[in-house]
Amino acid sequence: MGAKLAGMAQEEGHEVFSGYNHSIPEKGVALKLDLAFDNSIHKAVEQAQPEIIFHTAALTDVDRCESEQDLACRINARGTKVLADAAKKAGAFLVYISTDYVFDGQRGMYKEEDRANPISHYGYTKLLGEKYAECVARTCVIYGSKPASGKINFALWILEKLQKGEEIRIVTDQYVSPTLNTNLARMLQEAGEQRREGVYHMAGATRTSRYEFACKLADVFGLDRSLIVPTKMADLSWKARRPMDSSMDVSKAARLFNEKPWDINRSLNNLREEIT
Repeated sequence: MGAKLAGMAQEEGHEVFSGYNHSIPEKGVALKLDLAFDNSIHKAVEQAQPEIIFHTAALTDVDRCESEQDLACRINARGTKVLADAAKKAGAFLVYISTDYVFDGQRGMYKEEDRANPISHYGYTKLLGEKYAECVARTCVIYGSKPASGKINFALWILEKLQKGEEIRIVTDQYVSPTLNTNLARMLQEAGEQRREGVYHMAGATRTSRYEFACKLADVFGLDRSLIVPTKMADLSWKARRPMDSSMDVSKAARLFNEKPWDINRSLNNLREEIT
């Protein structure tokens, strides 16, 4: 997500500093940064002296967060607090990327004012991080064209498997609001430039199961949807619990932002144009 945002901002003439830990970014001035170490964070912010900080980094491996809870807290919660302190010192506006996993998934179509109740340690640590930022952007199942780092996302994983003729098992009973990174980046940039404070659900405008999303993706790219095998969440060997329906109500963002959340048809057609 950070690579997409940095690339778009740079194309518009902004001076961009891109924090990294392992893979050196192609866009912007590269700044070595490790969210697990306070000094690393302060040093990077002092060097960049930014006006806006988009905090897109986190320990996002949900099962690893469950196994290594101290590390997850150090990166996702404490790292965010330290970054917020550094941002305040530099006079920078902090936009924090949060997650649908702050909700328990009991009913879906969550609004910003709905009570957060994470059922995984990942969701808990991301919720802790929310209280330190001026702008909180909750999003869901981010996907898009492949960044230079080579990091793969849900949609690209599906496409790679189907293009190879491999069967994949996708759950039918987990409902989400898949979010194209291009659309999200534009919403984030608008939030930062306008200094919008508060919590916003910046996700795709379509509620869908992961299975339905995979089938739609196959259709848009002309791939064999019969390779997509329906399964249930209970059949997968996940360590951490996942919300069954963490779909998001994006009406607030649609009302307040010039860049509206895109529906699934627009998003997938845009993805096809980007990567084919």
